[in-house]
Amino acid sequence: MLPLGLIAAIVLLDVLAEGLPLGPSLLVVAPTLAASFASTLMTAAIAAVTVVGMLVIGLKSNLLGTRDFDSQFIALMVVSAIVTVFCFLRERHARELALVRKVAEATQRAVLRPLPRRIGPLRVASMYLAAQSEAMIGGDLYAAVRTPTGTRLIIGDVMGKGLTAIGDAALLLGAFRESAHRQARLPELAAYLDHSVCWNLAEPAEVETAGECFITAALLDIPDALPHVHVVSCGHPPPLLLRGQQVFALHATRPAPPLGLGELTAAAYHVDTFTFEPEDLLLLHTDGVIEARDARGIFYPLTERAASWTRHSPSALIHHLRTDLLAHVGGHLTDDAAVVAVQHTLRDGYHPRQRLTGRGEPSRPRRLR
Repeated sequence: MLPLGLIAAIVLLDVLAEGLPLGPSLLVVAPTLAASFASTLMTAAIAAVTVVGMLVIGLKSNLLGTRDFDSQFIALMVVSAIVTVFCFLRERHARELALVRKVAEATQRAVLRPLPRRIGPLRVASMYLAAQSEAMIGGDLYAAVRTPTGTRLIIGDVMGKGLTAIGDAALLLGAFRESAHRQARLPELAAYLDHSVCWNLAEPAEVETAGECFITAALLDIPDALPHVHVVSCGHPPPLLLRGQQVFALHATRPAPPLGLGELTAAAYHVDTFTFEPEDLLLLHTDGVIEARDARGIFYPLTERAASWTRHSPSALIHHLRTDLLAHVGGHLTDDAAVVAVQHTLRDGYHPRQRLTGRGEPSRPRRLR
């Protein structure tokens, strides 16, 4: 409406004033303005209306055939043709970009599959915030696989960024999904994943990067019928357990080196077992969350913030965490961030025993042998 209104105003003023010195030349603004936001068809239509308006001015002012008017008319035709072609090229490029984004989105979702809201007796929610603009995923990863006795999860962080990090993340996720239900014990699963990463880094095309890339990861096994969680840490930040009004970090007693460095250090994978009762919340995260800084350089206080969300469901906790984290960093992260929230629900045949301290507060999670 703005270009059309501009055309009508210029023509009307020129007719009423019986000739404006700049009337015909001002009409070129209309198609130029339309090209900045309108489609190709709309720009061409406005250009045609502009040409008609200029002819009206020429007829009313008896300017047709004069040198000045003819030159202005030719200039208007040339500008109208240029901006219309520009709109066509812009729309074609936009369609190609939209197609590329759809393909990229489908590829990224195939690599990092969304976790379902329910996995066996677990309620699950997750989020992924990529640092790279226009990307959905980067070098962080998470996945969950059902086994005959429970659920296994992985969360990890690939060293580096860009397409190389995405490729390494895809490799590890594929190896985890293929082997998580076959390897009987977590140490065997961790060793298998480490060999997979080392084998990939030793490929001839990547021999120069062998030993220079690694993936921190945490492997978890949550049985269906027992109030336990088994954890193997491979250089990854410890999960947080939210119980009552308190937050506990589940530190590994003997953490293993990151995946991809096992052959260099002869890693031994130790399993730590903690109590994980119904209504407890388990928060898995990558270092992109705890190392996120605000404008003053202050790290994001995940443990303190999580203490105020212990009564929330996994999806509500993830929603609050996402909003609060983005507000802390001013809307843009410098590193990828992934978070998975897990809650164990009541299961038939299992009745939790609430263990309280002398002050009536929820007990700390016990480390079991």
